[in-house]
Formats: sequence, C-alpha cells, structure tokens
Amino acid sequence: MVKPFVPADQKMRELTFRSIVIGIFFGFFFALANTYLGLKIGQTVSASIPAAVLSLGLSRFLFRGKTTILEHNIIQTIATMGEGLAGGIVFALPALILMGDHPSLFKIFLLSLLGGILGIVFMIPMRRFLIVEEHKKLPYPEGTACAEILMSSATAGKRAIQGVYGFVVASLYKICMSAFYLWNEVPSFALRLLPGSRFSLDGTPALLGIGYLIGFRISTVMFSGGFLAWMVIIPLIVAFSGTVGVVYPGSIPISQMSSDEIWSNYIRYIGAGAVATGGIFHLIKVIPLLAKAFRDGLKELFRKGTHLHKLDRTDLDISMKWLLIVALAVGLILLVVPYLSFNLFSVILLLVLSLFFVAVSSIACGVVGSSSSPVSGMLITVLLITCTIYLKLGWTERAYLISAITLSVVACVAIGLATNTSQDLKTGFLLGATPWKQQISQILGLVIPSLVIGAAVSVLNETYVIGSPLLPAPQANLLAMIAQGVMEKTLPFPLVFTGVALAFILLLLEIPIIPFAIGLYLPLSLSSGIFVGGLVRKIADWKAKELGGGTIFASGLVGGDALMGVVIAALSVIGIIPTSHPYLLPDTASIFLFIILAAMTYSIAYRSLPLLKN
Repeated sequence: MVKPFVPADQKMRELTFRSIVIGIFFGFFFALANTYLGLKIGQTVSASIPAAVLSLGLSRFLFRGKTTILEHNIIQTIATMGEGLAGGIVFALPALILMGDHPSLFKIFLLSLLGGILGIVFMIPMRRFLIVEEHKKLPYPEGTACAEILMSSATAGKRAIQGVYGFVVASLYKICMSAFYLWNEVPSFALRLLPGSRFSLDGTPALLGIGYLIGFRISTVMFSGGFLAWMVIIPLIVAFSGTVGVVYPGSIPISQMSSDEIWSNYIRYIGAGAVATGGIFHLIKVIPLLAKAFRDGLKELFRKGTHLHKLDRTDLDISMKWLLIVALAVGLILLVVPYLSFNLFSVILLLVLSLFFVAVSSIACGVVGSSSSPVSGMLITVLLITCTIYLKLGWTERAYLISAITLSVVACVAIGLATNTSQDLKTGFLLGATPWKQQISQILGLVIPSLVIGAAVSVLNETYVIGSPLLPAPQANLLAMIAQGVMEKTLPFPLVFTGVALAFILLLLEIPIIPFAIGLYLPLSLSSGIFVGGLVRKIADWKAKELGGGTIFASGLVGGDALMGVVIAALSVIGIIPTSHPYLLPDTASIFLFIILAAMTYSIAYRSLPLLKN
C-alpha cells in the first residue's frame, strides 16, 4: 500500500479561498491558451505541471511560502479544468460552425459546463479502482510527475521564473510577427524536384514549445505523417494526374488542383481512416480493465452508506447518491433546453456513450498519459456510432446532423475532463489529498472557463476564420466531414479504407498510429514546427544525460504565444490591428529567427538543473 506524503490522520489547509481564486485565475489563462492551440493545431498542452510550478512561485512571492502542499494541489487541479474543457470544446464545437450552425455564447456555456460535469461525475466512482487498486499498473504519468514536483517544492518554486521568461519571450515574438508584421509566421518554399510538393514551417513559439513538451518520439512520428502526405503522396498524385479527369470527392480534374486542394479532397480522408482505426485499436487494448472498472463501480453504487465512517480522510469521495442525482439533472437539462437539439433517445445515448468513453479515457491516460491518449479516436467513434444509429432510424434531416455533432461536443468535453480528473486524482492520491474536496474543486473550476471559451472561439473565428489555413481546427473539420459523409452516404470509403490499411501497417511496425495520422491530416507547416521543438528536446536530453529543465520555459512559450494570439485576434476584431499586412522581412529571416528561438530554448534546457530525474 502506498503511503501518501500527507498522512491520512494529519489535518492541513486544503480547499481554501485563496487556493480557489488562484486556481480559477490559472484556469482562465490555460483555457484561453489551449482554445487557441486546439483550433490552430488540434493539440493542447497539459496545465498540471506548469500550474503547480507557477503556484509554488506565486506562493513564495505573495504568501512567503506559507501555502500548504494540499492547497497547491487544489490550485493545479482547478487550473487543469480550463485546459481539459478547452480541449474538449475546440476539438468538436467548431464542427457546428463549419456546418453553418453558429451556437450562441450561452449554448457553448451550457455544452461546456454540462459535458464537464458528466466527465467528472462519471470518473469519480472509478477512482478507488483505477487510482488506488491499480496504482502499479496505471502510473498516470502527468499526475505522478506533478506530485513529484510539489513534493520537491523547494527546487520547483525557484524554477517558476523560467515560465515567466518563456511567456515574455513568446509574447514579444508573437507581437513582432503577428501585430507589427515584421516577419512571416508561415514561410514556405516550393521544391522543384518534386512538382506539387511544398515545404512550409509554422515558426511560432507555441509549436516549438509543444514539440519540446511532447518529446522527440511523438513529434517525429507526427512530422513523418505530414512528410509522407506532402512530399510523397501528393507529388505522386500530381505526377500521374495528367490524363485523369474528375475523381470523387473532388469536383475538378486533379491536374487543375493545387497541393492544398489535393490534400483537402483526398489526403485528409486517408488520415480520418487511420485516426479512427488507431482509436479502435486502443479501445480493444483496455477492454479487460474497463470491464473490471465497471464491476467495481456497480458494487460501489449498491453498497450501503454506513461504511463511510470507517474510511480514512484520504479515501472519502463524493457520495454515489449525489453523483447519480447530478448525472440525471444534467440529462434533464439537456432534454428540456429547446435549442440544444436533443430528444429523449439522444440524451440516453449521450449518457451511455459518455459513461463508456469516460471509463476508456480514464484507463488510457493512466497508461500512456494525457498527451498521447487517443481522444480523437474516441471522439470519431462516438460520432460514427451516433450517425450510424440516426441513419438506421431514418433521421437524416439536417436537424439530426446538427444533433449528432452537438452530442459529440458534449461527449468530447466529458472525455477530456475525465482525462484531467484522473491525472489530478492520482496527484491527490500520492500527496494525501481529501478526494471529495478535490472533486468539488474540479466542478468549481469549470465555471469560468465555460464562460470565456465561447467568447474566445467567436473572436478567433471572426479574425482568422475557423477552417482556414491560419486556424484549421483539424479535429472539428474531420468531424464535420465524417458526419456529413455518413448521414448523406457520400463518404469516399476507398480513401478511408486506405487509411485503415495504413494504420495496420503502423501497428505491425509498432509506430504510434494517432500522431502519424494527425500528421497526415495537418498542414506540413504545423508538424514541422512541432518537430523542431522535439529535436531541441532530444539534443538537450542527450547532452544533459537526463530530463532537462526546459519544460517550464517551453510551457511559458506555449502560454505566451497562445494568449497573445487571442489578444491580437481581439484587437483585430475591433479594428486596432489589421488582419493582414505585407511582411517587412523575407521568409529566410523567419527561418533564421525561429532557429535563434530554438537555440535559446536549448540553452535554457541544457543549463538548468533537471526538473525530474528518470
């Protein structure tokens, strides 16, 4: 049995006013930043470790280090709710916008809040089994790392300044690039030897930081998918398209298409097939643990409440009775609010699918971590199940298409929040937190992000246009494409099954399927920017012979770039900054400045003391 850092019989300040306020502030910050990142590259970054380190630094500055370790745990727990909520919303909600349905801010607030509550209350009954009983089998990497940082707070608190440096550097870089238009954000170069190919690099601090955070392995796999699409498949299509006419789903001859049009009409369907297959493979792997988790949850539901007084403080969850009441209340609200597009059958389907995939995501992130958890695959599976059932029932009108996507939005938020809830409860388990207090803080942490995410999506859409190269929203684009294809029976299955076959090849080669498929689906500029960050991480780790200390600086790069991107978008909407303008410097300068930024990140990573030892 694992002994927590704070013994069960020790009383310590935990769910306090200051921990709630600071956590909500950080949650607001990470919600905005991850909303921008999710729409731009279909990827969010974990908030738990940066929030924990920033909390330690802030405590030293404001409270002279008197904040307790369990208060710090509450702060990072609330902060991660903003990140999880942003990921869930931006992966799915923009699909409604792409389908011509523009949800109001109040509708986005309801979908965010209700989906988030479902994710939390459905995960809580599995806490004792997944977090406690399966402690050795399910390490929950981010949750364990966050606990280690908080337990070594003397070292981690000093490192908070690196996050500030990263934030300032990224903010200034972003302002010069996107507000003053000094250099191009996405320089690109045509390759004469490969007609139809075009190499591009999105040289933003956020992508460099994300590549550093996710590491060399995943960033390389993602880049490989993009390289295959843009340097191999598209040039091959161009080379053999001379006498070929119109090929479905294209509407003009291939010879008249640009590289972007070939990617849009053909490559992304291959990526969709590969992503869906990768998600299904992952589901199959966790079925044994999933079955046991459900059995334990049912036992807990029917157990009498008299056992609660025998439990230690560190084993007290919110009562199953209250969890059931809350879940039913959420279902009732979804049913009675008229413009949420749900009937009784769709609400029941939503609750069932959410419960199942909350369990799957809670187990999956325990094995591979939040960053590598196949949320995209689960989301696509939810949509495919929903659309197939609607199609069998004859519900093919546009209203049901919108209903299917809206259902997927709520389910995606639930899945994302379950992932974050699992990691946070693992941190709490190792530290000796009181579970019910942590669970209450998770629900409190949903409110402010639910309010601000809708506004951020609206501003970004008005400035950059969701679905454009500047804001591709890859997962949402994929959802809209699949939903419409299934409901209207227009999905190009040969291309989709090509992606399925490719996924089988990746499985045999033991290559992560979902990152590779996302690389296929994303513009090459995004995956190449991420790859540079992963390469910097690889060199820093190799030179230092241990996990380098650039993690917090990289998190600052991500946060500064993303938050400044939202600010610049807002200034563009009100007319202070133009939405486009000729760049002062040539594209070669963009590459040179990005290399300097990468070198700076390496220098900080190599010179810093290690954040965590292997």
